[in-house]
Amino acid sequence: MAIPVVDPARYDQQLEAKRERITRDFARFTPPPLEVYPSPPSHYRERCEFRLWHEGDDLFYAMFEVDPENPKKKSVVRLDDYPVASRRINALMPALLDAIRDVPLLRRRLFQVEFLTTLAGEALVTLIYHRPLDEAWEAEARRLQETLGVMIIGRSRKQRLVLERDHVWERLEVEGREFVYQQVENSFTQPNAEICRSMLTWAREVTRDSRDGDLVELYCGNGNFTVALAENFRRVLATEISRTSVACARENLAANGIDNVTVGRMSAEEFAQALKGEKGGRRVAEWALDDYDFTTVLVDPPRAGLDEASCRQLGDHSHIVYISCNPESLSDNLEILCETHAITRFALFDQFPWTHHCECGVLLERRS
Repeated sequence: MAIPVVDPARYDQQLEAKRERITRDFARFTPPPLEVYPSPPSHYRERCEFRLWHEGDDLFYAMFEVDPENPKKKSVVRLDDYPVASRRINALMPALLDAIRDVPLLRRRLFQVEFLTTLAGEALVTLIYHRPLDEAWEAEARRLQETLGVMIIGRSRKQRLVLERDHVWERLEVEGREFVYQQVENSFTQPNAEICRSMLTWAREVTRDSRDGDLVELYCGNGNFTVALAENFRRVLATEISRTSVACARENLAANGIDNVTVGRMSAEEFAQALKGEKGGRRVAEWALDDYDFTTVLVDPPRAGLDEASCRQLGDHSHIVYISCNPESLSDNLEILCETHAITRFALFDQFPWTHHCECGVLLERRS
């Protein structure tokens, strides 16, 4: 990968280049004008992971940069700070090194550090080792936790020692409301909290007039969109395959006092079969699918997008909200979806400034 080079003075220029590319690449679908949501130009990532490099007495954070002419060749890049990461992470980076440099119990065979922070400054630090962790390590780690004002998790092969808790609580203000989210270590969360707020605001806006219908959500993760959209619908049924994410989504719904959502653990493909009556079982029976009126479907798939069968299944719904982290797979999926639906809202979310990556949001409505 290429390590992003942050230059705030050039931010508008790089965002305009993305706007032009997305507008050009999707012109054949005749979408409405692209809505563009900018990111903070620096300090926008609330989670990061680094290798920890040992050179004699020296200790520093590192990332690897791939040689574009020889992908198998990687060079080590020293990082004394990381403008991509949140200010809290940047403050913790040198403080952590200073605190462990002369403490063999914490430093020895430590090879990776992961940071998870929130907009309010809550921080969880995971220290990953090539050796077993014992009670002596735990005692030193607890002192470190107190010194830095963070929560610490220690990991090694077949070990995970949680000293306080394994998650942070992110608080996002959206349209004058505060939503709280449990974000668990080593599981997926939206890395750019400010862009996440923009995405939630946009998704609430495009589904505002849906109160008489129900929402079905595929790939719901930790309930990021579920929590924010629930009040726009009569009922919501959300599905997710990750056991950790399902548990987290249920926790987040409870924390926000939401009671009109059911979260089921099932893959998007299996759920598509269930909707067609091809997959049953007690779990599906308990959902009472016939009681729902799914007027809207929301999908936030992985980079590969949706397969053809899943795309055609979406065509059964009058409204489709598609959140995409890969414009190429989105474009492929729209070739199918636009056979029955028209794009009525189109957004670009600059989730990852200084990279070629773009996050898009599309609202499709069935053609009359």
